[in-house]
Amino acid sequence: MAAQFGRRLRKGAATTAVAAVAVAALSASQAPGVNDHGRQTAADATPSPDASASDGSATGNSPYYTDLPPLNSPSPSPSTGPLPTPSGTPEAGIPATVLDAYKKAEASLRDSKPGCNLPWQLLAAIGRVESGQARGGRVTADGTTVSPILGPQLDGNGFALIKDTDNGAYDGNSSYDQAVGPMQFIPSTWAWAGRDGNGDGKKDPNNVYDAALAAGHYLCRNNWDLSDQNDLDRAILSYNNSREYLNLVMRWLEYYRKGTHEVPDGTGTLPDNRSDDGAGASPSPSTPGTPGTPAAGGSKPKPSPRPEKPGGGGTTTPKPPTTPPASPSTPPSTSPTPTDTVHHLEDAGTGELTAMAGDAFTKRISTRAETKAGKAVAKVRVRFTIVGDTDTTFAGGESVATVATNSSGVAVAPALQAGEKTGDVTVRATVVGRTVAGLDYTATVTERAADTLARTGDAALTCTPGGEFANQVEVKATYKGAVADGVAATATLIKSADDPTANDKGPYFKDADGKTVRTLTGLKTDAKGLLKLPKLYADDTTGTFLLRVNTEGGATLTVELTVAAAETSSPSPSASPSA
Repeated sequence: MAAQFGRRLRKGAATTAVAAVAVAALSASQAPGVNDHGRQTAADATPSPDASASDGSATGNSPYYTDLPPLNSPSPSPSTGPLPTPSGTPEAGIPATVLDAYKKAEASLRDSKPGCNLPWQLLAAIGRVESGQARGGRVTADGTTVSPILGPQLDGNGFALIKDTDNGAYDGNSSYDQAVGPMQFIPSTWAWAGRDGNGDGKKDPNNVYDAALAAGHYLCRNNWDLSDQNDLDRAILSYNNSREYLNLVMRWLEYYRKGTHEVPDGTGTLPDNRSDDGAGASPSPSTPGTPGTPAAGGSKPKPSPRPEKPGGGGTTTPKPPTTPPASPSTPPSTSPTPTDTVHHLEDAGTGELTAMAGDAFTKRISTRAETKAGKAVAKVRVRFTIVGDTDTTFAGGESVATVATNSSGVAVAPALQAGEKTGDVTVRATVVGRTVAGLDYTATVTERAADTLARTGDAALTCTPGGEFANQVEVKATYKGAVADGVAATATLIKSADDPTANDKGPYFKDADGKTVRTLTGLKTDAKGLLKLPKLYADDTTGTFLLRVNTEGGATLTVELTVAAAETSSPSPSASPSA
């Protein structure tokens, strides 16, 4: 990267010494793991072992722009004005519509996933690295790119090998996948991660509002908290699994956090260098059938000419090559990929999947990819999809998760989180990029339950005939010692301990119309597991009566009620007559 940055510094009469000084300054001020406060950053943090195991990557590890932020920090504070702050560095300017998309995505995630703590500056950092902020903000008023932004086809020739997963629907390529749009999603990831960020009813990877919101949700899955450095590392590495990519995104994140300003659409600065050593070429604005977009099954695309810079006087004159032209690229390898060898999926010892409504499932789905001969296949992406009408999700609120198989051919889905709808839930495992029979798992969501009920007080429950009980009955429900919230309950004034049918005399409740009721249904414990019953009243019958409270799960509590006439005081004896 230092060498690439040096190329950016060499202008006009700049000497080699000047470039060396700048690179040295870069090494000192932006060395991995150090910022201006001296604290460690993600650039020097070792990713956790599972950092790359969740989804392969959002981009298919496509090439990205490697331009570094300027050595000097942006001086202005964030501005909402339509024009750039004069004192701000050009690199700190973000096109208006693109900036609005990032901030709207942050606001949406703040409501839907507040525990994620997603900063919009992270989206800006990724957007800068992936597409140069949608090629300097070349977007329409609704946020759609003026022309598609496509990465090179992932044909295994210098890039990852990802065969077509969308029949060319997103990238126009029916042979291999290409990263698409301002946030550079590959089609197989967009198929489940895509979002409608501008409310037009469509999920378009070429729309910066849709793409920014999708990127936010992607970074916030797995219950990651992006205010935690380890989770932030995992999230960035899951977007593009590269140490250099992590370092670069962190540098742009820190740069944007120190200040940005808004610039008009189409006037943002354009990057110069990319990770595959192409200059300003990819991701390139392309349309099907034009240079920069390969024909289906074609060879690796050539870089598109760099578009005219805002306010400039035409395109840059190409420099004569300093080395002989490269020989034509070799055809893509025809050897089968791991995905090509998968014949079927097998359960890998998942076990029974049961949880009460609102609880996390303690067991996770495990699936093994195998060849026809039963041999395990590693490095295959398995997609887990929750199907049907249910509010059960994976941890983080998603209904789809894509996981790469490990060296044993096993993919373990994220933990399931039970919703409030009870019954059976189907989770389907399929192989991404290959048509083989899916494998269905059944997860059962049961009613919330309690195994213990107890009164919260011990005051006697007494009343005079025709009167009102002074104390209300309150109980607390627990399950295995923990608070049992949201548990359904029934309260009945029963005839006797051996006869649980409703009594026809003695204490009673009143309904909304003031009528006598001796059975209450539809009750639920609150967030603390508490249930406070309505007031009790007594008719003219005296004696001892029983109130029974039952909950889902079998917890039962019987409470004794007493109706007795008030005691009357005895008259004081008359004084005996005096002798």
